[in-house]
Amino acid sequence: MHLMMILSALTVSWLLRCSKNNSQGRWQVRWRRSLFLFLFPPLLIFMTAIAVLFMGPQGQMGGMYTGWLSYELVFMALTFFAILCVKLAFQGWQSVESARKSPRVNLEGKQVRLLNTKALFAGQIGFWQPELVVSQGLLQTLSPDHLDSVLAHEQGHYYYRDTFWFFWLGWVRSCTAWLPNTEPLWQELLVLRELRADSYAASRVDPLLLAESLLLVVSNKSVVVESGVCCAALGTSSVGDRLEQRIEALLAPLEPIPSEQLQSWHSFLLAFLPLATVVFHS
Repeated sequence: MHLMMILSALTVSWLLRCSKNNSQGRWQVRWRRSLFLFLFPPLLIFMTAIAVLFMGPQGQMGGMYTGWLSYELVFMALTFFAILCVKLAFQGWQSVESARKSPRVNLEGKQVRLLNTKALFAGQIGFWQPELVVSQGLLQTLSPDHLDSVLAHEQGHYYYRDTFWFFWLGWVRSCTAWLPNTEPLWQELLVLRELRADSYAASRVDPLLLAESLLLVVSNKSVVVESGVCCAALGTSSVGDRLEQRIEALLAPLEPIPSEQLQSWHSFLLAFLPLATVVFHS
């Protein structure tokens, strides 16, 4: 019976991930849709594995006997997931420690870490309380107004705690890389994360200045364009059509940022249904 539960969860997860994700429309709608397709299947698998582990290898369920095979499978899977989490946490800790080797400076009343490099870089590095890291090249190249727009963008990442939440999403990505469309959905979420931070900044500074700053950073040959573990940087996901999406969004009329609605999370409650099967185990 436990094997049937596991196979059912895998089948539902596979079918959901095979559904087409539309990359058109407002970023708020795309965010909810992409996050659901990315997160719901792994969450369903995790909850099924936890339910099987909690019920144990002995007993009956629905009139059918359970055995050690399913129990051992989920135990090995959850152990593997835990190892991946520890590995990513260690990599994130290394990134934080590396950033802390840079000196702290006061930048417009804010304490930031200063990287000794000519590359144009600005990013939040850390977990729940990340630190802002900027490069000397960025300070030397950008005007004060452009620098303000970059800082507003990074404040958007801090406001949404992107480094913390994307650490866990990155862990989910590592655990379920074998599911269909994991990488495309991950890249879509990275783009939407930047669009959200751009939208936050555009409500506080001139969007045109931010667009110009983004182009300056991306056009720099030595710029870092991909975020590492626990890092949210200005140039992330700014290649090809992704850059075009961000520029077009900044040049479009500003739309109000809707508050997070509880209703959008109701659909995730279905992933916890496997836990309810515990009451049928004896």
